[in-house]
Amino acid sequence: MSVTAGAVAAPAGPTGLHTPASTDAANTPLRAAAVREQVWFDGELVEAGAPRADLTTHAMHYGSGVFEGIRAYATVDGGAAVFRLPEHLERMRRGAELLGMSFDVRQATAAVLATLRANGHRDAYIRPLAWFGAGGFGLDVEGHAQHLMVSTTATRVHLNGQRARIGISPWRRNPADALPPLKLCGGYVNSILAKREAKARGFEEALFVDHDGFVVECTGANVFVVRDGTVTAVEHRDALPGITRDTLIRLSGANSRAVHIDELQDADEVFACGTAAEVAPVAQIESRTYGDNPVTRALAEAYAGIIRGESADHVHWLTRV
Repeated sequence: MSVTAGAVAAPAGPTGLHTPASTDAANTPLRAAAVREQVWFDGELVEAGAPRADLTTHAMHYGSGVFEGIRAYATVDGGAAVFRLPEHLERMRRGAELLGMSFDVRQATAAVLATLRANGHRDAYIRPLAWFGAGGFGLDVEGHAQHLMVSTTATRVHLNGQRARIGISPWRRNPADALPPLKLCGGYVNSILAKREAKARGFEEALFVDHDGFVVECTGANVFVVRDGTVTAVEHRDALPGITRDTLIRLSGANSRAVHIDELQDADEVFACGTAAEVAPVAQIESRTYGDNPVTRALAEAYAGIIRGESADHVHWLTRV
């Protein structure tokens, strides 16, 4: 990416990469206390707290950036791998292209792997972000510096963890003919509003439903329904075409179609899925509660095996760290 000098102050950092000697099973890197977390910023690794954005950064004022949420996992052979990295970065490239931003998938791939290695992370959440930097306050992006960063955060993985309670949002999802369903930074203000309203009513998550009562998605996760053992993926033009969603459709043989909110109320199980959520059973939607969720649990276990490298049929989805 092109960078305008002085747009963001970032002291020079180490350019060499290393792989840590070992990590424990809970993913706490066994590294010297003096070694600080690294981020990849505009071509080099720097300490996470070092980069600073100019106050005229375009993305800060107008949301002119694109990001992805990606996961790496400790694998059964003692290594680590990123799950479906090419698909995530290709989706990010499409978002950047819409904004008129250059984006090199090969560079971003190298940046993700370099940051994971530098931090010694195996189980990790990965956040690449590309954005327009310092300049004037107009809406035009031309002339603004372009930046790319990658941050990784060690995370404990709890598949099939807390069963979410969900409220139906009074807010509508951004319509696809107004804002494309990609991970554009500004679009997620919509999710913030929905989640705030749901949490104010005592729920953990919000569900978007359109004006005709058809389910769209949660604030950051796609939705599936189970009835009489049949798994259905909710399909809606305004929903993000999720990579975890695609994975679960392939695993379960689920059909994909429009689903009315009444079907969720009548379902045996409902679950949400996404990179961060993984396979998350739903305990409640408004006043409707759900039971043991055995189909959801089985899919969560199958998904866990794939991301850990236990399935020879799915190793092509793993990019080794």
